[in-house]
Amino acid sequence: MNYKLGKNYKLCSKTTIQGLFDNGVSVKCYPFVALIKEVKFEDEMPFKVVFSAPKRTFRKAVQRNAIKRKSKEAFRLNKNILEQYLKENNKQIALFLVYSTLEEFDHIILQKKTKKLFDKIIKKLNEPHV
Repeated sequence: MNYKLGKNYKLCSKTTIQGLFDNGVSVKCYPFVALIKEVKFEDEMPFKVVFSAPKRTFRKAVQRNAIKRKSKEAFRLNKNILEQYLKENNKQIALFLVYSTLEEFDHIILQKKTKKLFDKIIKKLNEPHV
């Protein structure tokens, strides 16, 4: 199992991100809201992801950075669940992850919530309309 979440997992394409907001599917799992869209990447990455903490909710950059750091760590430790499913089904997705609550959770709770989110994403990807 590879627990790295390197540069090649980062979603940088502005057109792909805009496409996520225009016609992506929303999956909600407290404290996250995930926008997902099945896409085809040039490289063989199963997913690419963007993490977001809204400035309206967390005014200070220190808070936003801490939340994104904790979210990335929880995602990194549990990404194999999603990565394995996508490789088995030969799919690639773009993923925009928004931290959508006022309270800050510690890393243990965030890991549990991330696992739940991955289960919901997999369930959503199994539906025929995504």
